[in-house]
Amino acid sequence: MAMLEIKDLEVYYGMIQAIKGISFEVNEGEVIALIGANGAGKTTTLHTISGLITPKKGTVTFEGKEITKVPAHKIVSLGMAHVPEGRRVFASLSVFQNLKLGAYTRNSKDEIEESLKMVYARFPRLEERKNQLAGTLSGGEQQMLAMGRALMSNPRIILMDEPSMGLSPIFVNEIFDIIKQVSAGGTTVLLVEQNAKKALSIADRGYVLETGKIVLSGKAEELLNDESVKKAYLGE
Repeated sequence: MAMLEIKDLEVYYGMIQAIKGISFEVNEGEVIALIGANGAGKTTTLHTISGLITPKKGTVTFEGKEITKVPAHKIVSLGMAHVPEGRRVFASLSVFQNLKLGAYTRNSKDEIEESLKMVYARFPRLEERKNQLAGTLSGGEQQMLAMGRALMSNPRIILMDEPSMGLSPIFVNEIFDIIKQVSAGGTTVLLVEQNAKKALSIADRGYVLETGKIVLSGKAEELLNDESVKKAYLGE
């Protein structure tokens, strides 16, 4: 059984259909890349999975439980974390306070402390800047904070929306290295990313979304070598 299963999903914004009956699955331990142009429906798909949008039709099943109409805050406590597009850190709070907010669904102080140590080990810069206001960090550091905050909930799966957006090439490489580490640590990853080449280079499998439909899927390596993907998304 797949860890996450999306079946016949349809999502509308008013009269406009953004998602047109898509189905896909994510198995435990995988890194799955969801790629496509701007406006293809990638962010809408993630928002629907994590409970921020209710679909008109279709189902979202996580670890055997249907969560299609479960509120977003309850989905977090089931073991799913979402790193939103644009980072969305709490600018007027410190790095440490942002991280603590990521653990709001957890009760054990010892476990939260362990997670904090793990996040600081993975992101040493966050420990160096733990008392700094999040709004004063660079874009790359804010992305690290958004990822660290999501990891504080000790998720089984993490949804990442455009983690490389607006970052310098050095930070892009660093962020993708961290995604690989997160995966190696046992967390399943569903990655939405416009940098298709980077996303597919670290993914196990990928799905190509065009105007609300999945038009192609396969092993990441196959998609990297697919002529239509190369032309449309890899700039080759």
